[in-house]
Formats: sequence, C-alpha cells, structure tokens
Amino acid sequence: IEIFKTNVNDPESASAIIKRLEATFPSYLFNFDLQDCDRILRVESITGQVNTKGLIAMVKEEKVNIEILE
Repeated sequence: IEIFKTNVNDPESASAIIKRLEATFPSYLFNFDLQDCDRILRVESITGQVNTKGLIAMVKEEKVNIEILE
C-alpha cells in the first residue's frame, strides 16, 4: 500500500483520475479520501509493489499535485 498527498478537491476529479489509473494499472486498488486534510490517494497493489514513479507521472499529467505521504 502506498499513500499519496494530493490537491484533488472534488469527487468528479477524483473519479476521473481513478478511472484513468484503473485502465493503466488494473492490478491496483485505488481510493481517495477527500475529507482528509491531505486529500489522500490510497493505492494497493494486489500483485506486489506499486509503480510509484509511473503513477505519479500519470496523475501529474492531469495537472494534479501528488507526492508520497511518509
């Protein structure tokens, strides 16, 4: 599981980002917590490690700030 801090504010944007990520990373499970102050994106890989670099690059293409939450 990886947890990312984002600046996603609305459910529509979150849903669109998740749909795009699911199409590219079908073995990952995604969910946003927009109520959290860091508007976190949780990513769980059901096959092993999360490709954080690829995932971050894809989300940034949507003009979204994203970083790994330590």
